[in-house]
Formats: sequence, C-alpha cells, structure tokens
Amino acid sequence: MIRMGMIGCGSMAASHATTFRPLDGRMRFTAFADIELERAEAQAKHASGAIAVADYHDVLDHVDAVVIALPHDLHYPVGAECLRAGKHVLMEKPLALNRAQCHALVEMDRSPDPVLMVGYVMRHEPLWTELGEAIRTKRFGEVFHVSIWTEQYTDDSRGKWLGQAARLGGGQLFSHGCHYIDLLLHWLGEPVSGTHVGTNLCTPWMEREGTSNVSLKFASGATAYHFGTWGARGSRLRYSVHAHTEQGMLELDFADGTLTLYRDRSGSDLPALQALAGPGETVESANRVVIARRSGAATKPVVAQMAAFLDCIEQRKTPEISAAQSMRSLEVIWRLYEAEEAGVVADLRGV
Repeated sequence: MIRMGMIGCGSMAASHATTFRPLDGRMRFTAFADIELERAEAQAKHASGAIAVADYHDVLDHVDAVVIALPHDLHYPVGAECLRAGKHVLMEKPLALNRAQCHALVEMDRSPDPVLMVGYVMRHEPLWTELGEAIRTKRFGEVFHVSIWTEQYTDDSRGKWLGQAARLGGGQLFSHGCHYIDLLLHWLGEPVSGTHVGTNLCTPWMEREGTSNVSLKFASGATAYHFGTWGARGSRLRYSVHAHTEQGMLELDFADGTLTLYRDRSGSDLPALQALAGPGETVESANRVVIARRSGAATKPVVAQMAAFLDCIEQRKTPEISAAQSMRSLEVIWRLYEAEEAGVVADLRGV
C-alpha cells in the first residue's frame, strides 16, 4: 500500500481523496499540505487518519509519494525537495517555470528510484487516446490537419497568481495549452515550424495572453492549429478536435462524449461507413457515423493517470511522460513565444 501525500489543496486538488477511491487497494492518502491550513483540513476529512499541515516539509515522514498541485513557480523548489527526500513525485503540468528549472529537474530524475512523472492528464482520457491512436496508426488514412479548440472561462478568482506571468511562466498557452501542444507532438511527430499570436483583450487579469492561437507544421507535411481561451463567456465547441484524413474528418466532441467520422465525398476505394461504426452504433446519416462513445463506466482520466503513476512505482519502471519527455511541449511554447516577440516564424526543428 503506497502512502500518498497531496501538496497544494486548492481547486485542482479538490476532493482528490474521494476521487481516487477506485485505487483504495493500492494507495491511501496519509497527508495533505497547504499554506491555507483550512484547505488541507477539508481534504483530510475524506481520508481516515490523514494529517493536515501548513508546511509541506511536515508531510515527508508520512508518505512514500506526493502529488504536487501548486502554482507553477513552486514546482521546482518543492519538487526538488521531495526528490531529494526520496519521495516519488507526480508533478502537475507544466514541469516547472522556465528552461533552467526544468533542466535541473531532468538532471535530478532518477526514475524509478524515485519516480518523477508529469501530469498531462489528457493523455489518459479515453476518447482523446482513441483519437490519438487513430491518427498515429493512420486508421483512416494519412492525417493532413488537426485542429484543437479549448474554450472556457478562467479568471483570477481561482487565484491571483493565474494572471501573473512571472508565476505562471507565461500566459494561457503555457499554463493550459501545453496539454494540447503535448498531444499534437504525440500524435503528429516532429514539428518543423510554427507561429503564435496571443492577446489579453477581454481577459484583463492576464499579464500575458488569455487567448492563444498556434499554427504548426510537422515533418510529415501535416499542419495543426490550436485555439485556446480563458475568456469564453459562451461556447459551442468548448473542447473539440477535428482531424482531417484521407477517409474523412474525425470529430471529437468532448462534451457529447463522441468520436464521429464525417465523410461528404465517397468513392469505391473507401470502406462503407457501416463497417466503421463503433460497437452498437448505426449509420443514421449518409455522411457520418459514431466510431466511439464515452462509456458511463469509463475510468476518470485523473484516476487512470494516478494508476499509471502507481504502476511505475510498483513495477519499478520509468513513466511514459518523464521529466525530459514533458519538456518537448514546453520547448515548443518557449520558441513560439520568442518568435512572436521577434515577429518571425519559429524554427521548431530538433525539439
């Protein structure tokens, strides 16, 4: 049984003790730390026998592993201290604030003694995973373009630090868009060039961009686009993905929980839509078919991520999303920021 600690009990960590009950046979929360002790105490109420402290150092004698869910400027100092103490670390993305801090954590990474894993939770979401596998295996032919939209409203009521570039590491793209840059790299391979255009218009609490537009080109010839905003007062797309392939367009509708293939032009060389339908699905329209649907019994992504972390600890293996691996998306973002300031296209080769 792995003794787990939570360092940082704000909105990201809310109700983690109850969320992870499906893993009760493998782990239990024994300690919670937050500079606002009341938040740690609120979490500890859900975990029998767990302690609540204001100083994270006080959890280290009570845990084997920690989840670090802190403002980005605290990732490096707290993560380094936990690793030096021999504790396994699940670090919420991004790894750290800047290149120097990230490289220092990469140098400290001795996984699996102890494990250092970065929490890119969308890698564990079933529909996103299925879409990614379809892209990577060319299940529907060559993929020539992917667009990802993430539209939400996130103001500084979640914490003043969210608007402060020095604590966030940048803007919306660095803090949240790193999820989707990571996915695009995972799905499409080696990037060669890209641009970023951002604005804090209508997100005045952000010192850097609250709205972000990224265009990328990959070595395969495929292109990609990511639009993210923390200023959406309304949205139809919310979280959606379009992947254009030789056999049609795949749409991931996160809110609806479906992965659908659209095909307006057919030919004798293309398989019938019915042959591509997901289990139990029928072709209800001549130009589309659902190929996957989120199951009500599906494991929550955050639970699947924690299970992967436990696997690494128990089986003594290096995580797929290691400290070094997680830096690829951050390096792309840093180069995009630098190119935006210089007014040029970013060279992304060698990332």
